[in-house]
Amino acid sequence: MADTNDRESRKRVMRENIVPVADFSDREDDEEQELRRRSKRTKRIRKTIFLIILILLAAGAAGIYLFRRFYRYSSYDVAWEKDLSQGSLVGYEQFGKGLLKYSRDGVTYLSPKGEETWVESYEMKNPVISVNGKYAAIADQQGNALYIFNEDGKTGSATTLLPVTKVAVSNTGTAAVIEEDAAGSYITFFGKDGAAIDITIKTKLSGDGYPTDIALSPDGTRLMVSYEYLNGQNLKGRVVFYDFSEIGKSIPNRLVGGFDEPFANSLVAEVGYLDSTYSFAAADSGLCFFSSKNLTSPEMTKEIPETDEIQNLFYSKDCVGVILKETGTASRYRLEVYRPNGNLLLKKEFNNLFQYAGEDGGYIFIYSSDSLLIFNMSGTEKFNGSIDFPIARVIKGPMPKEFLLAGPTAMKSIRLK
Repeated sequence: MADTNDRESRKRVMRENIVPVADFSDREDDEEQELRRRSKRTKRIRKTIFLIILILLAAGAAGIYLFRRFYRYSSYDVAWEKDLSQGSLVGYEQFGKGLLKYSRDGVTYLSPKGEETWVESYEMKNPVISVNGKYAAIADQQGNALYIFNEDGKTGSATTLLPVTKVAVSNTGTAAVIEEDAAGSYITFFGKDGAAIDITIKTKLSGDGYPTDIALSPDGTRLMVSYEYLNGQNLKGRVVFYDFSEIGKSIPNRLVGGFDEPFANSLVAEVGYLDSTYSFAAADSGLCFFSSKNLTSPEMTKEIPETDEIQNLFYSKDCVGVILKETGTASRYRLEVYRPNGNLLLKKEFNNLFQYAGEDGGYIFIYSSDSLLIFNMSGTEKFNGSIDFPIARVIKGPMPKEFLLAGPTAMKSIRLK
């Protein structure tokens, strides 16, 4: 009996001394849950930081955008100045990234730093210029000389049989000129090397009309011509499109479109291609915009009548702008800028006296020899002030707030402040 009690006592002691085995599966579950909680918390923190950074970047971008769009500058610094060679300056034309300075003695291609990239000499009494993308053509108005250039220099030259009145060039180097004599007018064509192309359009004032302006499409296959013609005792305007590609071969006289009605009571002063599709005509009655999406049948997309007198016209691949002299209002002038399809982009009134106007890099420049007015495409006046040297041309510089000003004897880079 005693032995039995001892055994029970020893068992009780052993049970009391036994250490319970831990439930490791529960501990592992707790650790995994804790790790997941920490991971979620880390992801939430990272996401919050990312959203804060994104909001700050968006706010910064919006601030920069609004600043550039609406801030008005009151003065400028001259970043650099470059003296230019003297000459009988006729004008400047934007070409590539720089400017063509042309005169009666020759033409100089200036880099955006005002450096002379190349110079070509000639003698002309009245040089006129046409630029289209990579090519430029200069002809002697009422003379017989024609020169064709790309950004590397002269590619060709020609001597016309008759005096030249107008010149146009394409982005491929093809050039067209209007020549005239007592018998009528002739539109003739030349390759970029100056070689004559066997295409001639002959007209008479008493017949189809007298050509007043011409423009070539960028690829050089289409020609736009404005005419004035006699209808009884009245002189009227007309715009005609020709196609010299394979498409136009089957069309009589290559004439794919003609528009008389919009110009029944006006004369067309200027025509131009804005790109491979859109073109425009400027008459004393207003603007007309055309589309050549259908190459065999161009159509007029918009007619914009103007009752005020057009004082100046400028255009680029992005827009067409006119400055009109207003009557019966406090402001003297009105700027109107249109997209290539003819939709109005902006309208602005101003009082500044001016001689020139142009567009480049999303800015409109209105200037005289010693003053400059700059608008952006939103219509915000960015600068309006005097310039301390005579200006003949303004273009956008390579840096923000930088503009290049070219004059008869110098070129300057200014930065607005």
